[in-house]
Amino acid sequence: MSVERQIPRFALRAEEAAAALGMSIDHFSKHVRPDLPVVYSGRLRIYSVEALKRWLAENESQDGRRAA
Repeated sequence: MSVERQIPRFALRAEEAAAALGMSIDHFSKHVRPDLPVVYSGRLRIYSVEALKRWLAENESQDGRRAA
């Protein structure tokens, strides 16, 4: 019997980060990635799930308008 376990993710590749935020990789690359810290590991670039959550909270609008 095989037991599958969910392993928590602490960081995501750009494509995964874009999908987690519900946007295209092009939009993520242009509008979000420049505001995020990045971890380099060789050619791999990963983005902290906590940084993504922070970006989302900081860019949230209470009145439906864009942040200045």
